Amino acid sequence: MLFPISFSLSTTCCDACRARKVRCARENPDDPQSSCKHCIALGIPCTYDYQPKKRGPPNLYLRRLQEAAAAAAAQQENQNGDTLSPASSRKSLASPQSASAPTPIIAPATSSFLEQSLNNVALSPGSLPPSRFTITADTYHPQYPAIPASSYAGSPPADPQRPMTAEDPQAFSPAEQFSTYPLYNWSYRQHQPAPPSILPPLSYYYRPHRLEDIAPRDTIMLITALFFDFVYPLTPCIHKPSYMADLHARREERDPLFFALVMSTVASTLVQLPRSYLPMERHAVRKLAQTCHEASRHISVASYDPPTSMHVVIRYFDCVYHFCEGHDATQHAAFGEAAHIAVTLRMHEEASYEGLDLIECEVRRRTFWLLFGADKSMSILLGRPICLRDEDCTVHFPKELDDEYITPSAYLPQPIGKTSLVSGLNYITRIFALLGEILVRIRVDKRSPPQGQYATARLEEVRSLHSRILSALAHAPEPLRLKETLSQANVPSDYGGAGFRQAAFAEVKDFFDNPNASRANALNPFLVVQANLYVTQQLVRFVIEQYRDELVMSIRGNNDEQRIADDREAVASDLLNILHNIPIQSIATNGPSLVHKVRFVASTLLDAVRKAETAPATAARAHAYLWDFLSILSEIERNYLLDDDRDAASSGDGMSTLMGTN
Repeated sequence: MLFPISFSLSTTCCDACRARKVRCARENPDDPQSSCKHCIALGIPCTYDYQPKKRGPPNLYLRRLQEAAAAAAAQQENQNGDTLSPASSRKSLASPQSASAPTPIIAPATSSFLEQSLNNVALSPGSLPPSRFTITADTYHPQYPAIPASSYAGSPPADPQRPMTAEDPQAFSPAEQFSTYPLYNWSYRQHQPAPPSILPPLSYYYRPHRLEDIAPRDTIMLITALFFDFVYPLTPCIHKPSYMADLHARREERDPLFFALVMSTVASTLVQLPRSYLPMERHAVRKLAQTCHEASRHISVASYDPPTSMHVVIRYFDCVYHFCEGHDATQHAAFGEAAHIAVTLRMHEEASYEGLDLIECEVRRRTFWLLFGADKSMSILLGRPICLRDEDCTVHFPKELDDEYITPSAYLPQPIGKTSLVSGLNYITRIFALLGEILVRIRVDKRSPPQGQYATARLEEVRSLHSRILSALAHAPEPLRLKETLSQANVPSDYGGAGFRQAAFAEVKDFFDNPNASRANALNPFLVVQANLYVTQQLVRFVIEQYRDELVMSIRGNNDEQRIADDREAVASDLLNILHNIPIQSIATNGPSLVHKVRFVASTLLDAVRKAETAPATAARAHAYLWDFLSILSEIERNYLLDDDRDAASSGDGMSTLMGTN
């Protein structure tokens, strides 16, 4: 096998030999005018025209001088009669889709609730200074120039149908490509600007933006207020004081990655809010959510080096957005990015938190455990392998402190008697950790089924997990405890029924459609967290009981069918008890994720319904439970759809067809 030989070409090598990468063979190397033997043999001229290029980065100072001269010449031409000014031709980047429909505008005085929401995000004089949401972009791109407000005056919206051309004032400027792009290790970064027939480089998107490029600032601020009111209790991965301080200081106009964070926050909020919360048509809400997501995506993919916790939060919000929109594969891809960036930052290792300021520590802990729980949910509901295993994680739980008691350098004491909302995240994490333990055992035993004494030992482990899940919320603080004891004995014979369904449908409809409806229960974050906690607990209990019965069958060769049926009915009864004892608004605020968990358990009751001939009483009760589950929760899920084409009639009206009844 022949290997290519690398020659060191001297500066006196002739052009032909240099092109062929061979050693130049001249009779007299000291005579620059003599021809080399190769050129003589080939009968070609022997020239020495090559001039070596100067090593090192491009001369940005010279480039700026050239640009300044070109700008001065262009200004002179405009003064001589050109009516097209640079200010009027400037294009604002929001998204390839952002200009295809007019931007929805919300009047600040739509309702008293909206006014209150806007007032809730007002920055107090003594609040945290801006730029406390720790991120390296503040120092990594010091070369961003300040953006005068006048530069956006009179800017027409970007036209997604017209390709970007070299004549556009902002298109592919050399200064932008060479001075603002963070991926310093990409070889094509120093290529010339792309021709107008192809897509712009990533560096074009990674630049400062304004919120007004996407929607009126009041609209963004209103949606942000709704995020903290309704979404934040279940996803507290943003430090509210520093986030709001940065928003009021317009950090997004200096830090593109913070702009991407705001866009992802808005997009994930819009798809999780009941439609009555915003006085906008559903297609306008969906369009704005899509625009915000795409604006965030364009920017964040160009900023992975160096990775930061903000990338993880952005991708987690993107995962939620795609889940609510029904983009399953894209949702899983976004989750994969979030999880692997978190692992790259070693967010699963407590040692990596040393030296970080306390706000950054808590944001990382909260975000990681949210990913941990989402990983377990997807594993059980979709049959996927576990990505983040408990035995690999040494990171501590988040401090049970509200955001206002966390500063960069100190933890302030939580007031006595005031339960931190983050305690809900810690309790749901303990439940998901138990789910992870049983899923690992199920996966291992499926590959290598235990036999004899090993099967008996496994059964004892599973029974221990069952006891732990039943007592997981026994010591929860008072605001997180269900007000009534879950007991099948307390369930009356006529529990549920048509009267309950009709009342639930009316309340759900009022909640989603009436902007003036009372939102007291939906605004109580502990009731919202309660629904998530207790439904998830019953889901994990159900999974553990299922595997326990499989182990008993493998050891004894038979099982007590009546006991299994009673256990299944007990889980369903307790789930329905939860739905009755927690306000329907609090359940609805949890959105489609809770619906999926309940449906996973309720669908197993179909087996009991099919046994109507052999066990009529059990089948009748299971039928009633199943009706209540699917009719109420499907109505909630239907109201979250932003696509009118997929919005069928009320699911309560369509349940007869599903169940085969009148």
